[in-house]
Amino acid sequence: MVSRLNPYISFPGSARQALEFYREVFGGSLTLNTFGEAGAQDTPDADNIMHGMLETDNGFTLMCADTPPGMDHDHGNNIAVSLSGDDADELRGYWEKLSDGGAVSVPLEKQMWGDEFGMCSDQFGVAWMVNIGQPQA
Repeated sequence: MVSRLNPYISFPGSARQALEFYREVFGGSLTLNTFGEAGAQDTPDADNIMHGMLETDNGFTLMCADTPPGMDHDHGNNIAVSLSGDDADELRGYWEKLSDGGAVSVPLEKQMWGDEFGMCSDQFGVAWMVNIGQPQA
């Protein structure tokens, strides 16, 4: 088995909506497991996501969950998800969908290092960085 490193993002009750949104952006298959399926079916958190995973045909994997009952959700600024590559059309499409309804902190435009780069927060407050490199000759 190959080891992989994946972003895992916690949400305050909106993990299902976020993962469905990310599936609209990136495509792929979605796995959702609720707290109710794990034995907490008679609780207010039964429909919340205990573990969710989006796996795309491009090899992206994004994992998310709702904060477990009894734990505080700290919506911090210590994570950003980075998308990079040289397929400009694909990456610009992701940028348009992710930034729609969110906030752009750095517009997607050519930077001093020669690539196009932008930063935004999506409608769920998750920070994204998109870097479009020049195709290798």
